[in-house]
Amino acid sequence: MLPYSHSVNRIQLPRNMIENSMFEEEPDVVDLAKEPCLHPLEPDEVEYEPRSSRLLVRGLGENEMDEDEEDYESSAKLLGMSFMNRSTGLRNNAAGYRQSSDGSCSVPSLRTMVVCAIVLVIAVSVIMVIYLLPKCTFTKEGCHKKNHTMELIYPLATNGKRFPWAKTRLPSNVVPLHYDLVLQPNLTTTKFAGSVQITVNVIQVTWNIILHSSGLNITKATLTSAGWNQAKPVAVLEYPIRDQIAVVAPDALLVGQNYTLIIDYSSNLSDTYYGFYKVSYKDEHAEKRWLAATQFEPLAARSAFPCFDEPAFKATFLIKIQRDEQHSALSNMPKVQLSGIVQDEFSVSLKMSTYLVAFIVANLKNISKETNRTLVSIYAMPQKLGQVEHALDTAVKLLEFYQKYFHIEYPLQKLDLVAIPDFQAGAMENWGLITFRETTLLFDNKTSSAMDKKLVTAVIAHELAHQWFGNLVTMEWWNDLWLNEGFATFMEYFAMDRTFPELQTDEEFLKVRFKTMMKDSLNASHPISSAVQSSEQIEEMFDALSYIKGASLLLMLKKYIKHDSFQAGIENYLHNHSYGSTRSDDLWDSMNEITNGTLDVKKLMKTWILQKGFPLVTVKRQGKSLHVQQERFFLKKYFFSYSYLWHIPLSYTTNKCNPFLCPYAYLLDQKSATIELQEEVAWVKFNVDMNGYYIVHYAEDDWNALIDLLKNNLTALSAKDRAHLINNIFSLVGIGKVPLLKAFHLLDYLVKENHTAPISQALFQVNLIYDLVEKRGMQDLAARVVDRVEKLLRSKIDQQTWTDDGTISEREFRSTVLAFACSHHLGNCRTTATKLFEEWKASNGTKSLPTDVMKTVFTTGAKTDDGWEFLLSMYTSSVSEAEKHKMLEALASTEDVRKLIWLMQTSLEGDLIRAQELSHIIATVIQSLPGHLLAWDFVKENWEKLIRKFHLGSFAIQNIVTVSTFQFSTEAHLLEVKTFFESKSEKVSQLRCVKEAIETIQLNIKWMERNLATLQQWL
Repeated sequence: MLPYSHSVNRIQLPRNMIENSMFEEEPDVVDLAKEPCLHPLEPDEVEYEPRSSRLLVRGLGENEMDEDEEDYESSAKLLGMSFMNRSTGLRNNAAGYRQSSDGSCSVPSLRTMVVCAIVLVIAVSVIMVIYLLPKCTFTKEGCHKKNHTMELIYPLATNGKRFPWAKTRLPSNVVPLHYDLVLQPNLTTTKFAGSVQITVNVIQVTWNIILHSSGLNITKATLTSAGWNQAKPVAVLEYPIRDQIAVVAPDALLVGQNYTLIIDYSSNLSDTYYGFYKVSYKDEHAEKRWLAATQFEPLAARSAFPCFDEPAFKATFLIKIQRDEQHSALSNMPKVQLSGIVQDEFSVSLKMSTYLVAFIVANLKNISKETNRTLVSIYAMPQKLGQVEHALDTAVKLLEFYQKYFHIEYPLQKLDLVAIPDFQAGAMENWGLITFRETTLLFDNKTSSAMDKKLVTAVIAHELAHQWFGNLVTMEWWNDLWLNEGFATFMEYFAMDRTFPELQTDEEFLKVRFKTMMKDSLNASHPISSAVQSSEQIEEMFDALSYIKGASLLLMLKKYIKHDSFQAGIENYLHNHSYGSTRSDDLWDSMNEITNGTLDVKKLMKTWILQKGFPLVTVKRQGKSLHVQQERFFLKKYFFSYSYLWHIPLSYTTNKCNPFLCPYAYLLDQKSATIELQEEVAWVKFNVDMNGYYIVHYAEDDWNALIDLLKNNLTALSAKDRAHLINNIFSLVGIGKVPLLKAFHLLDYLVKENHTAPISQALFQVNLIYDLVEKRGMQDLAARVVDRVEKLLRSKIDQQTWTDDGTISEREFRSTVLAFACSHHLGNCRTTATKLFEEWKASNGTKSLPTDVMKTVFTTGAKTDDGWEFLLSMYTSSVSEAEKHKMLEALASTEDVRKLIWLMQTSLEGDLIRAQELSHIIATVIQSLPGHLLAWDFVKENWEKLIRKFHLGSFAIQNIVTVSTFQFSTEAHLLEVKTFFESKSEKVSQLRCVKEAIETIQLNIKWMERNLATLQQWL
């Protein structure tokens, strides 16, 4: 699944706003690659418990451990390491002794001897009591009889009876083999009826079958076996807190036997974006119609049919859809039979997880093309069928590429890609039936920009990669979600670079890596392989770390072991585990089979996937020696000292780099090391093209050498290296390693820069500072920040034409620079944009606008009341989703408070503006001075509605929480945000996105305290 966010340019934490903690004494170092107990705890070992309970169990008061210490403890436990500083015990043991002046220890003091005697008496008494109490064992629950094992406390079912299972994860004593599913959705009553026959195999003798069901009204259940004469009715116990049901068998279920469980049920089509849900839309005659579609990942298949809803419980599926005559139905597999006029039967699926099952009942049209015996089809609303040609060509090319690259054919006879009018995610990889938001599948030549084309291509590439990574081979549990999403994201960019090089996607990958490291530098971050249990924890795994960090680590590994070995490793992984479920170690084992002892990939990569954050590598050049040292990019000082150690594949280049050997590589698997060069060099640049997942800091002379290089010979470094230097120096400003003025001094070279990546990164960093200053009400200082940038980019702004000419990179550069200029009233940008808007308005929207500057034109036009009203009327009638998206962003850019409130409220209601757009609207609203306060007020006032619509922990909720708060930088706002979330349920206050929001505000406050005076004085 690809979470949808058009608000990628609005990130939670300015990288240059991080509290300094780099001057602390280095703690003891533990090499994770050498630790024997590195794998995250199994999910069943980590039960959710309220924070208050955790603290009390530890023997602490409610307020005696702050969040950072608590997080450090849990991280240490996760990695199987000692929580307390190992030196603490030694210091404490010596506390009772006096040391003489000559360094020897004297006899204990009288007080010490008395205390020790009392402790000894108590200890002996306790031992005697235990010894003299036969058949009694003391535990924290009290005294229990010997030889009596402590029993689990089982919950009560809805009927008051004992529910026979007490864990969140399902037992493994019964496994599903096959599902026969019959569904009858009624789009008039918005209800559906269903019947499922599940063939199961018994692994361990049991009287109960435990599976999932959520919100289903079960009307009948029977169980049958080959050894029984007839089906037997069975009781069904329900435990809705965990979405579990227990089928109580009339006889013991025997090992090795197959049984068939038949359950009849009914339910309502969901009015959220999860499960089997309903969607309203306008047809080509502007009549309101309904369709029904599915979104099951991660935990919603159970709301459409009773099932074993965990990814490791793979089975085959035969699906039948009973429907009205005027509708059609789609599912994962090809349609094989039409019974009468109302039932579509689909062929039996391959073995797959429940979250990949999908079906749609709607009136859709399609175009198709066959490739390598697979029929590829694109489905859309009839009036939008003219916008699917690009998607079809793209899907066919990418499908052919993946089959050749993996040396594994796509195993199904058909591949459907379907544009859903109302869809919260960006897309969903259901095997054979991929569902998309319309903006990520449809491309209109008249209104879609170069960036729209890149978006559609990227999302298709991502979802097609999932047909192998995720569908053919699936992670065993959600703690390793990155195996699905990290790989799909990596292959998305890799496949686009190989198949559509003109789209220049490597720059986009670079940009998202920068932003992901901002998130990963927070203490609220998490290892990409993390133990998860509750539904909220599982939902929160769908974030930038699982996707982008996972992909970044694969890129780093690929660059280090070289492409051929990497390709052979993933091909080996897919062949070894086809139709199965895996853990992270399975991937590294497959890689090690290829490296064959030359490199222990598992040892290297465990230091990256089991730790949150990333390293800071400090480089100091002395003659022909390069001294390198690693430490974690710490944000705060922690009471419990502990330092991570990564195995870092360093890459570097110099002014004398041998073109046949460059870039050089070095594996830093110790705290520090020295690299010897063959000769002295004028400069050195580490992390070439930012292919590694680490930040680099240089000694002052080396920073000065690189800054001079940019000014005098910028092409000596690649555009990605130049962007990387900009990103790193502003990151280091935030932790006090580099002065703010030095970072701005580096930016002076931009007068000579003509490439998109460095200028985009510079504008991003400056905008972060501008936003903080402006939202503090310091408009004059904010204007001076912009003036500083204008002096560097003025000639480039003046050179831009309002056309769609040039390469993709040049067109993106034009969009970025003109959007910046118009938003800050630079040059004659607004004059030109206003003229184009008025001409378009006078033509009643029929005149074509250059697509790459269309959003800037609309945003400028929406500044007036007449322009805003006209744009809204055009939004409601447009059939181009790309055009509507640009219009909506322009509408949300107004500074009219009433209009902004109306937009957010209308989107939440979901009629005129769909609720799928709400997080994007909020992300746009917060960009204006009045809007950032309105957005936060809106979130507070509508919180309960938001979590009903989008689910707690979902990507939409993560995005709404972070974008509505990330620009706050005062103690008053910090208190307000803390108080609001603490007033909600404990599940809310413990959400990772809430912790991120609070931490971000704290760091913003620190950044302002450290840098505001310097900024005011310099400008």
